[in-house]
Formats: sequence, structure tokens, C-alpha cells
Amino acid sequence: MRIKSALAAAAIVTLAAACGGGGGGEPAAPGEPVKLDFLSLAWQKESVAANKELVNEWNKAHPNIQVTYVQGSWDNVNDQLVTQFAGGTAPDVIHNDSPALAGFASDGYLLDLSGKLPAELKSDIPQHAWDTVTFAGGEGEQGVYGVPFLQESQVIIANKKLLDESGVRVPTPEEPWTWDEFSEAAKKMTKDGQYGVAWAMKSPVNKTLNLALNFGGTFFQTTDGNTTVKVGPEEREVLQRIHDQLYKDKSADPAALGQGTADPLPAFFQGKFAMLPTGVYLRQQVVEQAPDGFEWVTLPAPKGTSAQQGAVSQTLSIAQESEHPDEALQFISFFLNAANQAKLAKGDWLLPTSQKAAADPAMTTEENGWDVATASAQNLVVAPFLKVNGYDEWRSKVATPVLQEYFANKISLDEVAKRLVEEGNQVLERYHR
Repeated sequence: MRIKSALAAAAIVTLAAACGGGGGGEPAAPGEPVKLDFLSLAWQKESVAANKELVNEWNKAHPNIQVTYVQGSWDNVNDQLVTQFAGGTAPDVIHNDSPALAGFASDGYLLDLSGKLPAELKSDIPQHAWDTVTFAGGEGEQGVYGVPFLQESQVIIANKKLLDESGVRVPTPEEPWTWDEFSEAAKKMTKDGQYGVAWAMKSPVNKTLNLALNFGGTFFQTTDGNTTVKVGPEEREVLQRIHDQLYKDKSADPAALGQGTADPLPAFFQGKFAMLPTGVYLRQQVVEQAPDGFEWVTLPAPKGTSAQQGAVSQTLSIAQESEHPDEALQFISFFLNAANQAKLAKGDWLLPTSQKAAADPAMTTEENGWDVATASAQNLVVAPFLKVNGYDEWRSKVATPVLQEYFANKISLDEVAKRLVEEGNQVLERYHR
């Protein structure tokens, strides 16, 4: 869901060894506690602390169901899980994100939670979030293969001084900028070596595909069960507008193009540009790294024909082979109740799926832009690419290099459309059933 910190890789415990007692373990002996392994991908300091605190709280209250916290890494979790699923050593409870679930569900590695979820948990999470974890399983029938608990939206982090000096209308969740207003604002903030905006596009695909929904751009269409790529007028809108900021308006800082999400922050703090479109989680690094006296605000993302954005979810799933699925679901229900989701969201600087958690005062305070961030969850809909078998390969082998070339002004938008469709469909054909 985000650019992952190198700290996560440093903290990783080799999962194949650490999780050996999970799904492939023996049932608990009479009188002994049930033992569950919980693979967590938390990586930020606050998030890891919140995860471990909740595990400890559970273990104290449930002496007969003991959970072992296992630290994993976003950098290689799916490769590790493939090995573990094949070897029968997968952890009982698995933290991942929704794009990864489709393949594991179709291969029969995850437990279908349909009909098993407690009513309170199910009703507290809106349907659009459940849609992110609903896939065809091994038998081809739709099932729910995880509990969605954290989501990310796109916002704009702005230098308050430069924003105020520009005299532009400050957008609110109720009245966000249109893309035209956003472009005009960026132009007004561009002067004397200062740019209005910076687009970090080292990993351009998820950001642009999620924002493309502002104009109804889905990039994929499915007919008779087979999915193909489409790049029509709706899909071109956001791509063209970002390109125009770079090369027509010259209001976007070209130095940021090859950078990862957090890389532009030093230049942002120095006033080299006024606005940084990014995921909500980056607010944490702004808080930690901003120099004394630097004032910043969180603004909602611009809207097109709608304010919709594509959503993916962080999830907790249960391994199909777990010896203790009922106990694993009990733990998940505790771990993801409303109060705990609020703690996890604060620790990860993301948005809880729980509607009760979203109403927590900690989620609606103006401090550090939580009010704007939480309000943005209203615009999240299931990302179309979540349902595409073969999306990860299309993203890495086709879309990433093509969009990088486009934003570097090396190819035209027509060439982008041609290559995304032609090369993309060659990839997706291998996944058709």
C-alpha cells in the first residue's frame, strides 16, 4: 500500500523458520493452550508497538489461546508465503494487502470467511471495504478471504505559507478543488525557481490508477470472464493532466519524477515546491522530519467528474490449513474491533475501515490533518485492478516502465495507450481460464 521502509527489511525474521509452528502444527494437547502464529507486516515504530500491545493484551485475557507475534516484511512476504503454503508451514493469521489475496484465494490457500464473521465486525465495516477482499476461490465461487482493516487514500500535503501567499481558495473535504482548480493553484504557486507541485513517480502505477477513477477510468474491462486492458478518454484524463503540469504549465518540479514517495520531503521543507500529492501515511514522516517552525496542511485530493479513488486494504486472513481457524477468527475479531482499529490506524497513519473507529476523536482532530484524511475515506471504492488476475505482472513489466517513460516525456499518450493495451493483454492472456 505504500513505499516500504528499509527498516522493515532490517527487522525481518525469516518467516519460513519463524512460522513453522503455524498452520502445519499439531492440534493442542488436552489441557494445553491453543497456539497461533500471527504474521504482522507492521513496520513503523508506532505501528509495531500497537500490534505487539494488542497481542499482549489478548494473551493476558486468553490463557487458553496464545498468539505468537511474528515480524514479517512487505518486501518479500508473498514469496515467503508461497513457500510456506506449499510446505504446510504457513502462519495461522496472515497480515497482507488485498491485491495479494486474489491469487492465494484461487489457489485454495486461504480460508473463506463467508458466513463465519461475527455480525458486529461485519456490519461495522462498509461494503466497499469487503469488496476489496471478495474473490473467486479455488472452486470458482466468490468468497471473503480476509478482514479489511486499514486503507490508504491520496491527499495533498501543502506548505501553509506558500498556500496562503498564493491567495487561492483552500479546498475542504466538502468542496475539494476540481482538477482545473488544482492546476490553476499550482500555476499561481510557481515563481522564481519555486514550483507549485511535485509528483514523485518512481512507482507511478497505483497512484495514477487510483486517481483515474476521478474521471471513471478503470483501465480494465471483463467480458465472458476474460479481462483486457482499456485506455480510453476516461483513463487518459489524469495522465494528461499530470503531464501538462510538468511540460505545458511547467508548474511541477521535474526533479521529483524519479523519486520515491518520501524522497521529495527535504526539497518540500526548503520551499522548492508548494504541494505534494501523496498517500495519507506520509503525514507521519512530515511530522517527524519537518524543521522547527515549518507549517503544513493536509488538503483533499482534487475531483474530476467525481471524487472517487481506488482503494486497496490491509487485511488479516486465516490460512486454509490452520489447525485452529475458529480461535484464529476470535483473535482477528478482537484485534480489529473499533477501539483497536483506531489504535492501529493512528500507529500506521492510515484510515480504519471500521465506521466506529473513524468516528473516534483521534481520527477527526485537525491536528496533523486527521480530519481531512479520515474524511477522504468516503470517496474510496474498490480499485478495479484488485479483481484482475495477472495485475501484478502487468504493473511491474508493462505499466511501470511505460508510465515512467511517459512522465519523462519520452513517449506520447497515444503510445502509452497502445503499449499498455497490446503488451498488457499479452500478459493477461496467460492468466485467462
